[in-house]
Amino acid sequence: MRWVGRHRLATSVLAVLVVFVLVTARLFVWPPTDDPAPVDAIVALGGDPGQIEAQRALALAQQGYGDTVVVSRGGYPPAPCPPAPDKVRVICFRADPLNTRGEAEYVARLAAARHWRRLMVVPATTQTTRARLLFERCTDVDLRFVPVRGPLWRFAYQVAYEWGALLKALTLHRSC
Repeated sequence: MRWVGRHRLATSVLAVLVVFVLVTARLFVWPPTDDPAPVDAIVALGGDPGQIEAQRALALAQQGYGDTVVVSRGGYPPAPCPPAPDKVRVICFRADPLNTRGEAEYVARLAAARHWRRLMVVPATTQTTRARLLFERCTDVDLRFVPVRGPLWRFAYQVAYEWGALLKALTLHRSC
């Protein structure tokens, strides 16, 4: 009888682990994303030391998807504001609070002030699910999410961070 109990426990633990891995993969490894499309502004979220989000946003602007790029200057010290390519306006800001919710709040105010109706947001892939949740809470503009993959060496940390941050956004900070 002991063997049956241990077998059920092991099976239950394995099932929970498999579900956790599948949910993690859907939320943070392969989150729902959108194809690039013409927008009023392209928003690069901060946080990556290499500013790959800003580089991708600028490349999308140069490909003709928008003429305004909004760059969040995260990190300590703040990342520098990238130079604007020809025919592209770059707006840099530092979120307060210095997190994705602060970025969503700032961009929502900027979109309202400038009467923007469509935005393309460029987060890290692991951040996409939470960024979508927060931006949808803060603004009613049409949003497209075109993420970039961060460095592989930071992946485990980013997934662990995103689990905590997503749970916080779902439970403690439920408004914009």
